[in-house]
Amino acid sequence: LKTFIQFIWASEMVRSRVYSQLSKYGLTGSQFGVLDALFHMGPLPQSDLGKNIFKSGGNITMVVDNLEKSEIVRRERSEKDRRVINVHLTDKGRKLFTEVLPVYISIVEEEMNDLTKSELGELGRLCVKLGISK
Repeated sequence: LKTFIQFIWASEMVRSRVYSQLSKYGLTGSQFGVLDALFHMGPLPQSDLGKNIFKSGGNITMVVDNLEKSEIVRRERSEKDRRVINVHLTDKGRKLFTEVLPVYISIVEEEMNDLTKSELGELGRLCVKLGISK
């Protein structure tokens, strides 16, 4: 139990520091996750987007709503299946992501700087092991 609490606490502390930097660009962590997925994978059905960033249907709707209001993404019904709503990154969204990504990478690298290369490898291996164990 102690290890679990330490793991969660460390994760939350790092996430909080990283996300506070994203807020300077008007983005939440979830919104950055949406931009990242769309930038690297292209347009996605909204339901798939939620699965990619581990958000429920209701949560992803709210995240996409807010990004759409800011004209960072746009929704479009699929021509193949009108029930499917695809989410696209706009030019404004693509520009924002390419501006924020190097900052994000730099912040994450700074956060992880306290660990040696060996410790980073071990942490990654253990996280994968925990993630796929059940």
